[in-house]
Amino acid sequence: MPALYNFRVIDIEGVSFSMSKYKGEVLLVVNVASECAFTPQYNELQKLYNSYSKKGFTVLAFPCNQFREQESGTEQDIQNFCSVNYGITFPLFKKIDVNGKKTHPLYQFLKKEAKGFLGTESIKWNFTKFLIDRDGNVIKRYGSMTKPKEIEEDIQELLKEFVVSIE
Repeated sequence: MPALYNFRVIDIEGVSFSMSKYKGEVLLVVNVASECAFTPQYNELQKLYNSYSKKGFTVLAFPCNQFREQESGTEQDIQNFCSVNYGITFPLFKKIDVNGKKTHPLYQFLKKEAKGFLGTESIKWNFTKFLIDRDGNVIKRYGSMTKPKEIEEDIQELLKEFVVSIE
């Protein structure tokens, strides 16, 4: 089983489970924050999820308070904010660290698999995105400035590959 599926995560409700729950799906893993200039990206993330969730695509949002404390609320605050302001229906998770000594193991893995600017591993800001194929392979990393809509073609390609491979 690919390494991605060995990690455990805790959803925003406090339920712990294995990433193997998402085996066979195309994933976009994003570190998010409610008080960031990039927070409006939630709109495009939700649109992508609405468009492709029935085809096997999921957005996984991991709140992080490491960048100027832009996610300082509780999990309940985060959930309410996302629901009320953006109508988020894709999975939200418990707040995690994406850098430093307490980096969540999932993010340790993602950063090793897809390096950032100039080959660095550290996450530079909120709304860094990792695209993962149906087999659990990290395909590409996108910085905060990359809007979710700009990733749509890459998502479509990964979804299309699956359709072609089952024929």
